[in-house]
Amino acid sequence: MMADVNLELVKRLRADTGIGIVDCKEALAKAGGDLEKAKTILRMEGKEFLASQSREAKEGRVEAYVHHSGKVGVLLEVNTSTDFAANSEAFREFIRNLAMQIAAAKPRWVSPEDVPPEAVAAEREVQRTKAEKEGKPPHIVDKIVEGRLQKFYEETCLLKQPYVRDPALKVEDLLADLGAKLGEPVVIRRFARFEVGVG
Repeated sequence: MMADVNLELVKRLRADTGIGIVDCKEALAKAGGDLEKAKTILRMEGKEFLASQSREAKEGRVEAYVHHSGKVGVLLEVNTSTDFAANSEAFREFIRNLAMQIAAAKPRWVSPEDVPPEAVAAEREVQRTKAEKEGKPPHIVDKIVEGRLQKFYEETCLLKQPYVRDPALKVEDLLADLGAKLGEPVVIRRFARFEVGVG
């Protein structure tokens, strides 16, 4: 089962390969949790490794954005492998737009993997109780809860959010496109969002 795949292994495989989280989870599930076998499976499926072990995403930029009202501000770190890529216009435009996305859409975490287990458990319980109170049949409550949990991730996780400038795209799609354009892994490392009177 995919739920049994160790989260730390998924993060390591993603860091090693630059391949999407869903593909990494599936490969690890097929490989029975064996990291090297999972890499082989990904290669056999024709997945291109963006990150090689010798090219970690340790270069990058920090972007600061303050909304014109002076009420909302964002500090954001995005990494890539080379200073050349980090200074490219495509990279700089991406992180500028990403900082505005964070200001507007109010994500709390970068990805679903960053959500604390207790927050996931609490949200799951809220959605289960809601579904039961709505009178949903017990055999479909789990599916409803999982669907609503995906919606929770879309609202709270930056990578899963619809892009504010083009809601047909998700932030993770833009990230993948930029990585392909630069030929290097691009990693959203961290961000902080400040709003006057909040938090």
